Amino acid sequence: RIEQRLEDRVPELEQLERVGLFTRKEVRAVLRRASALEYKIQRRALRKEDFINYIQYEINLLELIKKRRARIGYSFKKDEIENSILHRVHSLFNRATGKWKEDVQLWLSHVAFCKQWNAKHQLSKVFSSMLAIHPNKPALWIMAAKWEMETRLSSESARHLFLRALRFHPECPKLYQEYFRMELMHAEKQRKEKKEFEQAKMDLGEFSYSEEILNGEMARIIYRDAAQKIKGVEFHLAVLSIAKLFDFTQDLQKEILESLQTKYADDPLTWDYMARRELELGSLQSTEHTTKQMKVSEMAQREERCCAVFEEAVRAVPTEDMWKCYITFCLDRYNRKTNSEELKQKRLERTLSVFDKAHESSLLPEALYKQWLQLLLESSLSEKATEVAEAATKRFSLSVETWQMRLQVLIQVKSDDVTQCFEEAVKHVKSKGTLPLWTLWVEWSEGTNSREDTEALYLRSLRATTPAESMTMKEKYLDWTYRNGGYKKVRRVFTSLCENRPFSLDFFRKMIQIEKEQESCKMLHLREYYERALREFGSTDSDLWLDYIKEELSHPQGKPENCGSIHWRAMKMLQGDLVEDFVSKYTLLQTGHL
Repeated sequence: RIEQRLEDRVPELEQLERVGLFTRKEVRAVLRRASALEYKIQRRALRKEDFINYIQYEINLLELIKKRRARIGYSFKKDEIENSILHRVHSLFNRATGKWKEDVQLWLSHVAFCKQWNAKHQLSKVFSSMLAIHPNKPALWIMAAKWEMETRLSSESARHLFLRALRFHPECPKLYQEYFRMELMHAEKQRKEKKEFEQAKMDLGEFSYSEEILNGEMARIIYRDAAQKIKGVEFHLAVLSIAKLFDFTQDLQKEILESLQTKYADDPLTWDYMARRELELGSLQSTEHTTKQMKVSEMAQREERCCAVFEEAVRAVPTEDMWKCYITFCLDRYNRKTNSEELKQKRLERTLSVFDKAHESSLLPEALYKQWLQLLLESSLSEKATEVAEAATKRFSLSVETWQMRLQVLIQVKSDDVTQCFEEAVKHVKSKGTLPLWTLWVEWSEGTNSREDTEALYLRSLRATTPAESMTMKEKYLDWTYRNGGYKKVRRVFTSLCENRPFSLDFFRKMIQIEKEQESCKMLHLREYYERALREFGSTDSDLWLDYIKEELSHPQGKPENCGSIHWRAMKMLQGDLVEDFVSKYTLLQTGHL
């Protein structure tokens, strides 16, 4: 079978050599490589990687031929050369997808190959087979329908695919959205065709365009059907945004908008859309504006109309989500660039006012307090920022993030109440999850308090945090001690910290690094650190053993004769695949390649 396939290659290889695209030596190399790849895909135990490698080799060969053709300007004999290779790649893909049907990525690779080489007939077959095996993936149906509509220009085939997809997924919003878009695209295409025929004054005979299709009635039917099955304002808004892309859908947009306001009058997203819509509507004045000042005035009026709708919304639907929509709108407008200082100031005042109102209503979401504080600090309103931060911690007294935010504000404004606030924070918040607070506290203390106070704080943090979080504090304590107390001090701290588990690997690696930075680096100390680390992580980290061996080999005081016993211990302690990983790296180390 393999010999037959290699013989089938001979005509194309002869052509490649005859027309001067490949040399005889290159043809032989291709034959050798193809022979090796063929043997791999004829095994009893087939591997997906072998098929992928073979396919990739053939694609690379096609790309090379394409470049050679462009270089020498030869464009003949494509049937004998490229088409033969293309047929072989399709055959390989078919075998692979037949064997590993569940691998969607393999199917998509075949689709991409067909698109790249314009194999429309083959691609149609691929989509048909793929959808028969994976009908539960709406994205694949959409991809196939989009290809039928945009590449093959067949709206009928696309419609057929969407209808089949909806039988499998009758409540999939994305399918309905894309089907809705497709019908509007079809209507737009027919409108353009009709216009061109009318301009050319051509007689269409008995053929006539349906006015209902031209006006998007098919899309309207799809929307009404979907609206009965799919609940939620998001779907209506998505369909409305699609309809707005087409200039003949005013009636359809009006229907969707009325349905939105009727069914979802209390949904924040409905109000958000209605408010933002005021920005898109034209000016209330009929005259055209030309000067910059008039444009600024016009924009200010539109924004005021938006805010009027939002004000009505927060009265009608007083929820956190509604206030969040209002504040997000204000922040979006404030962050927009403008050359008008007056407009920027007005936007800032409006945003701060809305934040204040939401806070007073106790409906400001926790996440938005941070943005409010940033805005206040940027506007040099430090006192107000301090008050807001304090109010936030009263409302969300168990939230680590809120306390952290308040502390950062106090540190930034250089308040005298930082220590008191830290004490209050650790009192309110449970020990679990307090690591960010302790990290912030010690970092602030390093730059503000004395060494004794900072050290006392580090020791306190080790007792206050959970065992898992204390590992990070140990690393930070070790690093701070070395920077401020020197080598002898850090040795003493390391020894004392080793009395209490748990440890992190970085804790030991940090101490090893500190030792190696000393002028009189002692191998005795390095052994101690490595042995301590291996007691904790010897069964789960092969690199630690290798580093230990390298240290014995490279250090002036090292003992290379110890490497054998270290290797033996590693083989006994390491678990699972780590043994194989260690052996391969150790072999590279022995040969000098690591």
